Amino acid sequence: MALPSTVYKATIQLSDVDRGVYETLQATVAQHPSETEERLVARLLAYAIFHEPELTFTKGICATDEPDLWVKGADGRVRFWVEVGLPEPDRIIKASRHSERVALLACGRALASWDQQQLPKLARLANLTVISIDQAFITKLVSQLERSINWSITITEGTFYLTIAEETLEAAIQVKIGNL
Repeated sequence: MALPSTVYKATIQLSDVDRGVYETLQATVAQHPSETEERLVARLLAYAIFHEPELTFTKGICATDEPDLWVKGADGRVRFWVEVGLPEPDRIIKASRHSERVALLACGRALASWDQQQLPKLARLANLTVISIDQAFITKLVSQLERSINWSITITEGTFYLTIAEETLEAAIQVKIGNL
């Protein structure tokens, strides 16, 4: 018998001062049984960082031909492809050919070696943005993860501030390729 997904309901008060985006985001996110909590948190962070009105979660980890988030045009074509984690460069290169814009929130325990080995293969892609957030920040969020998520996020001057209850956490958004 297959294990069911775990459902999280998130409310995010987003103040992205750098882009002039001020929204209350509501999302219901399913965590696949094989997905780590770190990856789930990273998907929610990517949803906030790259937010635009039509950005939606996909089937995610169980649909290998889809990104974690996307914006699709009226014609069904992917306009904005958003990945999370440390994907193979070929996946990002293919996405850049089929989508107007591609973004990656690079995160994971092997980030340093991934950066060294894979970033050079992606550097020439004109429609790609690659950013990262410190793994310790993601780990801290996982330690406070609940099924009902209520975050207040402020992004300003490349710094990410996230408030949960009375605690505010801070992390730098490191832009590795492109611009945010």
